[in-house]
Amino acid sequence: MSASRLFARKSIETLQRQTQENGMRKVLGPLQLVLLGIGCIVGAGIYVMIGPAAANYAGPGVMLSFLIAGAACALTALCYAELAAAVPAAGSSYTYCYAAMGEICAWTLGWLLMLEYGLAGSLLAVGFAGYLVSLLGDFGIHLPAAISTSWLHSSLVDGHPVFQISGGFNFVAVAALAAIAVVLVIGVSKSAWVNAILVTIKIAVLASFVVIGVGSIDPHHWSPLVPANEGGFTYGWQGVLRASSILFFAYLGFETVSTAAGETKDPQHAMPIGILGALSASTAIYIIVAAVLTGIVPFRELGVPDPIAVAVDRIGHPGFAVLIKIGALTGLASVLLVNGYGHSRICYAMAQDGLLPSAFARLNPRFRTPWMGCILVCAISALLAALFPLSILGDFVSIGTALAFIIVALSLIWLRTTRPDIARPFRVPLGGFRLGNVWIGYIPIAAIVLCIAMILPVVLDIAEQTRRGDVLPAALLGGYGVLGALVYAFYGMRRTRRGETV
Repeated sequence: MSASRLFARKSIETLQRQTQENGMRKVLGPLQLVLLGIGCIVGAGIYVMIGPAAANYAGPGVMLSFLIAGAACALTALCYAELAAAVPAAGSSYTYCYAAMGEICAWTLGWLLMLEYGLAGSLLAVGFAGYLVSLLGDFGIHLPAAISTSWLHSSLVDGHPVFQISGGFNFVAVAALAAIAVVLVIGVSKSAWVNAILVTIKIAVLASFVVIGVGSIDPHHWSPLVPANEGGFTYGWQGVLRASSILFFAYLGFETVSTAAGETKDPQHAMPIGILGALSASTAIYIIVAAVLTGIVPFRELGVPDPIAVAVDRIGHPGFAVLIKIGALTGLASVLLVNGYGHSRICYAMAQDGLLPSAFARLNPRFRTPWMGCILVCAISALLAALFPLSILGDFVSIGTALAFIIVALSLIWLRTTRPDIARPFRVPLGGFRLGNVWIGYIPIAAIVLCIAMILPVVLDIAEQTRRGDVLPAALLGGYGVLGALVYAFYGMRRTRRGETV
C-alpha cells in the first residue's frame, strides 16, 4: 500500500453523516454527559490507586499529585472539547485523529486506546474485588485468596515493583465484568439511568466520609507534606511526580464523554459542557477526599486495594464502615460501566472503518447497541484482571492515556491548520501563533509537554526494572506494540473502507 493510502484521512462531512445515520438512539444531554464523566472519573483513582500512590511514592503529597495530574488533563480536556464540538462522532480521539492525521495514525491511537480502556477495566475490577472481599468479611463471609487475588503479585523493593506468581485467579473481578457486560448490552438509556443512580450514591457516600472523617484527622499525618526521598521514586518530589503518572489515568473519564457523541442530542453544544464539567467536579472531589484519607491513616499503611475501607475502619464506626464499602462498590461499578461503554464505542468506530472485525460493530436488533463488542471488551478485561496486579495495570493504563492525549493535541493543531473553515462551537482559549503555514496553539503545546512529564517517570521506572532483570513490564508493552503492527498489516490495512477516505 502506498504512503498516501496509509495517511488517507476521513472527511469531516463523512464523519458527521455517519454520526447522523449510525442507527443508535440519540438520548443523551449535557447533564447525562456530566454524570457519565463523573461516573468514570471518580472511581479507581479515589477508591483504589490513591492508596498505593500515597504509600509507595508520594505520601501526603498525593494531594499535589492529583493537582498536577488534573492540570495536565485540564489542558487536554480543552482540546477534546473543541474537537468533540467540531467533529461530533463516535470513537472519540480515534475519530479525531482519522480526520486530522490519517489512517495509520488513527490505527496507532485506536490500538493505544484499546490498551488504555482494556487495562482500566481490569484495574477497576481488581479494586471492586478487593472492596467486595472486605465487605463480605464484615459479614463473616471469607472468600479464599485463590479466587480473589490475581495470578501475579507485586511488591516494592528499593523503590521499584517486583513481580512473583501467586497462583490465584481473580474470579470475583471476572464476575464483576460479566455483570457490566449485561448492562451494556441492554442499552445506553438503561446504562445512563443505572449510571446516574450509582453516581448519586457514590458522591453521597464520599461526602459523608469527608464530613465524618474530618473529626478523626490527625494533622501530624500531613507533616511533612512531601516526605524525604528514600531512593528511586520512593517519596520526595520524584515520588510526587511518579504518583501523578499513576493517577493520571484516573481522569480518563472525560475522554469517555467524547465517545458518546454518536448517542448525544445536539453534541456540538453538549460535548464541551460534559467534558469540562465532569473534569472540574471530579478534580475537586479527588483532592478533598485525599486530604481526609491521608489525615486519618499514616500514608505507609495505605498500600492496599481498599484504602478508603482502611480509613473507615480507623474511624471506629462499624456500621459506617459497611456503608462506605457499599459506596465504594457502587462507585467502582459506575466507572466499570462507563469504561466498558467507552471501550465498546471505540471498537465500534474502528470496526465500522474495517480496521477491526465487523463483530465489534454489529448492533443488537432490539437494544440497538454493539452487543458483541460489549461482550468482547469485557471478556478481555476480565482475563487481564484475573492475571495481573494493580501496579502493572496502573502503569500501562497511564502510558496509553498519555500517548493518546498527546495525539489528540496534535490532531487539534493539524485540524486548525488544514481545516480552518469548519464550524467550531467551542475553541480552546489563549489562541496561538503560526510557524510558516502551521497553527501552533498555546494550550495544545502545554498539554503535550505536561503529558510527556506524566509518562516520563513510568518509562524511567520500567527501564530501571528492565536493567535490574525484571523484563516483564517492558516485554508486555513491546509485545502489545508488535501485535498491533501485525494486526494492522495483515487485517486492518487490507480491509479498511478506503472509499470513505480522502
